[in-house]
Amino acid sequence: MKFHLLVIVGMVIFFSLGCTKEIKSTPINNQPQAVKNMDNSVAASESFKTLEHRIHGKVSFITENGISYLEFDKSFKTENRPDLFLNLYHGNTPPKYGIKEKDYARIAPLQKISGSQRYALPNNVKLANFGFLAMWCRSFNVSFGYAGLPK
Repeated sequence: MKFHLLVIVGMVIFFSLGCTKEIKSTPINNQPQAVKNMDNSVAASESFKTLEHRIHGKVSFITENGISYLEFDKSFKTENRPDLFLNLYHGNTPPKYGIKEKDYARIAPLQKISGSQRYALPNNVKLANFGFLAMWCRSFNVSFGYAGLPK
């Protein structure tokens, strides 16, 4: 009986702390991207799709006063997990597990798990080079969900 209790306690500690392996990413400064068009505009709005954990709401790709942003609407919501980041992925769809450093560019840590929020795109990131925005848990190297990028 003590052995089973010890196993359960060990599993709870492991999952509450997350994996200890650090996944390295390509360093990107979260600085605003200069855009030639100085008009305020919304390039597109896309709905999030779930991969591993529930995620819903919309993300808009906005240019405002020459700065490009990702903006989540007030209906955005996901599950509360540690170490969540927003990444841009190359390819047709982001992988659910086993994300490799060469496959993404990190935008920023997730500010909050629900509601409106805005992220400036790094100045060295071109959306045309990527296919999807995804929410990723670094601790477990898993994608929660994704939204397509404007073409």
